[in-house]
Amino acid sequence: MGVTGSPTNINQGSRTKGGIGESTLRPDGILKVTGEFAYSSDMWHEDMLWGHTLRSTVAHAEIVSIDVSEALATSGVYAVLTYDDLPAAMKNYGLEIQDTPVLAHGRVRHHGEPVALVAADHPETARRAAAKIRIDYRELPVVTDEASATAPGAPLIHEGRDDHHIGHVPHPNIVHRQPIVRGDVAEAEARADVIVKGDYYFGMQDQAFLGPESGLAVPAEDGGVDLYVATQWLHSDLRQIAPVLGLPEDKVRMTLSGVGGAFGGREDLSMQIHACLLALRTGKPVKIVYNRFESFFGHVHRHPARLHYEHGATRDGKLTHMRCRIVLDGGAYASASPAVVGNASSLSAGPYVIDNVDIEAIALYTNNPPCGAMRGFGAVQACFAYEAQMDKLAAALDLDPVEFRQLNAMEQGTLLPTGQQVDSPAPVAELLRRVKAMPLPPERQWESAGEHADVRALPGGLSNTTHGEGVVRGVGYAVGIKNVGFSEGFDDYSTARVRMEVIGGEPVATVHTAMAEVGQGGVTVHAQIARTELGVSQVTIHPADTRVGSAGSTSASRQTYVTGGAVKNSCEAVREQLLELGRRKLGTYHPAWATAELLLEGGKVVTDGGEVLADIADVLEDEAIDIELEWRHRPTEPFDLRTGQGNGHVQYSFAAHRAVVEVDTELGLVKVIELACAQDVGKALNPLSVVGQIQGGTIQGMGIAVMEEIIVDPVTAKVRNPSFTDYLLPTILDTPTIPVDVLELADEHAPYGLRGIGEAPTLSSTPAVLAAIRNATGLELDRTPVRPEHLTGV
Repeated sequence: MGVTGSPTNINQGSRTKGGIGESTLRPDGILKVTGEFAYSSDMWHEDMLWGHTLRSTVAHAEIVSIDVSEALATSGVYAVLTYDDLPAAMKNYGLEIQDTPVLAHGRVRHHGEPVALVAADHPETARRAAAKIRIDYRELPVVTDEASATAPGAPLIHEGRDDHHIGHVPHPNIVHRQPIVRGDVAEAEARADVIVKGDYYFGMQDQAFLGPESGLAVPAEDGGVDLYVATQWLHSDLRQIAPVLGLPEDKVRMTLSGVGGAFGGREDLSMQIHACLLALRTGKPVKIVYNRFESFFGHVHRHPARLHYEHGATRDGKLTHMRCRIVLDGGAYASASPAVVGNASSLSAGPYVIDNVDIEAIALYTNNPPCGAMRGFGAVQACFAYEAQMDKLAAALDLDPVEFRQLNAMEQGTLLPTGQQVDSPAPVAELLRRVKAMPLPPERQWESAGEHADVRALPGGLSNTTHGEGVVRGVGYAVGIKNVGFSEGFDDYSTARVRMEVIGGEPVATVHTAMAEVGQGGVTVHAQIARTELGVSQVTIHPADTRVGSAGSTSASRQTYVTGGAVKNSCEAVREQLLELGRRKLGTYHPAWATAELLLEGGKVVTDGGEVLADIADVLEDEAIDIELEWRHRPTEPFDLRTGQGNGHVQYSFAAHRAVVEVDTELGLVKVIELACAQDVGKALNPLSVVGQIQGGTIQGMGIAVMEEIIVDPVTAKVRNPSFTDYLLPTILDTPTIPVDVLELADEHAPYGLRGIGEAPTLSSTPAVLAAIRNATGLELDRTPVRPEHLTGV
């Protein structure tokens, strides 16, 4: 055992590098930018088959008959499965309500619903065989909106619902309803000097992750199955998959494979059960990879919404009351709609002090595509509407729109409409001040000033549609509030296993969680936390799988908070066990082992004064410390189903944006010049990643403002644009300058004081862009996305 005779002090160069607060590089970064990273669609197994899903070509129909004989007779086909071939009594799945059939039975409820599966020795063989399956449909009337969903005699999307306990739902085609009532709205309305009303529409947005749904299921000798898949929540998948396969959970072993983006679209199941069914039926590994067309039908989307708002204010600019009604289209199956309703209602007032509210939010069952989780989760739709209302009120009162918002901004201690007190910093007014204070981009110098405009930077870009004529500039502001973590009493926890041992003479920490790395950078942060807490430079991140306890979903801006908290907690336990081991082995060599506060730094055990007592490797020797623990944030509670009161959320995050746009008023084309953002992140664990997350969320919000929308035919409920040719996405050419001002006001309740950051910038960027377009054109724009015809009237 190597022990120095006289302790020394640790020098600055010996301190652990790569800990929290540093912009350490992503371990997968170089592999991804060079194209060497292995995504789930890259997986391969000897002797594997290819699976394919046959989907419905109509939105609502009775299945009269299915004939698979011709498909089965196709050379190279190993199996064709329909509902009747499912092996277990459980034939449905779902995140909150198990209402989604693995394969359609009796009828289909939306365009693109899975009806049959094929496994073959080549992907094209599987597709050709699926095309030979004959299905006789008898089409039924479609339900596409609130009127058709709740009309007398309306077709019931799900007959015999027994889940009305989920809310006070007045009709079986309403998935969930959440009212929030606080104060005296009628009395406040009588005091209002100005009242503004608005009706708004928010379009259906796709997550548009670049890596399609994919996975590989491998049958095992014990009768179970090993599934390698791109997902957001391994253990939620497991909970839904095992009963449908008729297997105990320990025989369904899941491992995360490379994920090419998620944004909520991988929280529900897609091909997971289908691949496992085919693998178990054929006894061979089965790989399924969706093409882009299939992907549009293979995952949920953001809920389109209709929102009605009414706000009142006194002449000096103080808000008096708010009424609002939010109708979310959940599509054919529940997915996460109940939770989205809870978010939309509880955050519908925005980051403002409004003592008197009357709020109602509902989600519908319709024959439109299923909708569920997407970045912002109900708060995005509400923010678009309430921020439009703030601009209307400011104009009616002849007040500056930023100053009006600041006058009504919430702060720490504010009571929300749910009665919950904001118990951590809420720097809404400060974020607005900061984003307004950022320098504006310079005005363009047109040809009349002796300079030629760069047409690439104008609306229309390289199409050369203008040289500046008809182009006007506008500036708009918006701010939003988003909850962090799972809410309404959900047991939101995570698990982390941390192992400390000596390898090659150096102390090494291994961090094992089931967290889905979907691009957010969690694997980077987990290593930073381990370095900070354990004082080692070498940290290995174990592949995520179900052999460790659940980490919850990579959603709700929760992973750095909750799984990061779990990693920190387990590291602290490992550290304490290591220090106790050191006290037993080496305590007689120096009294500081018993009297001083001890830390791990630079591979050594040191006192809080920097005195080195021993090398960590000398303490451990050939022993290993291995600890797995669960960690939970503070509990939340459900909202009351009549009044909406309750401490439903654990944390809030805030972001503000200023948008600068140029609009070609003749052609209705929009160019976003700049989207400046100020956001409070509590503590930036990795500043570079923080800025990247804010910029990414900003662009996703810009997309729904000016181009992104899934178009569903209102008569047939069929999707019209399931491709990246017709579903428009912002590219690098559309991306504006995004200056970011990061504020760090610690939340004392959170690990390191951090806040979840990923979703907040997606909220306020959308209404900021709309406000800027309104400012440029003078038009009252009440929907997203804004299209050329909305700006030209043509």
